[in-house]
Amino acid sequence: MATTARGRRALGQWGEELAAKSLTDAGMVILDRNWRCDLGEIDIVARSGEALVVVEVKTRTTDLFGPPTEAVTPAKADRLRRLTARWLAEHTLTPREVRIDVVSIFVPHDGRPEVEHLQAVA
Repeated sequence: MATTARGRRALGQWGEELAAKSLTDAGMVILDRNWRCDLGEIDIVARSGEALVVVEVKTRTTDLFGPPTEAVTPAKADRLRRLTARWLAEHTLTPREVRIDVVSIFVPHDGRPEVEHLQAVA
């Protein structure tokens, strides 16, 4: 894949589509995609049973900088918590549980994408 900003955006969008399909195939319901506010963006908001799940999607074509899940630093996790609180404040849901998951997508140059769903990472 290209390393330009446009190429990275396209890869990210493709990864989010793959993540959304993986989540719905697992029985989750997508409630929101690419939700933005002044604090940042949530890639996917979903429901799994009675849980609200905020999903950060990380797509990579190389492990040069480590696996995609390592991109969720403590600072990123804090921002995701603040974004989750803001999303909930703007919607009428009162879930029994709220969690932050990561869907990691690794796309090797010579093979099929590897999708990993890590639950409750932050």
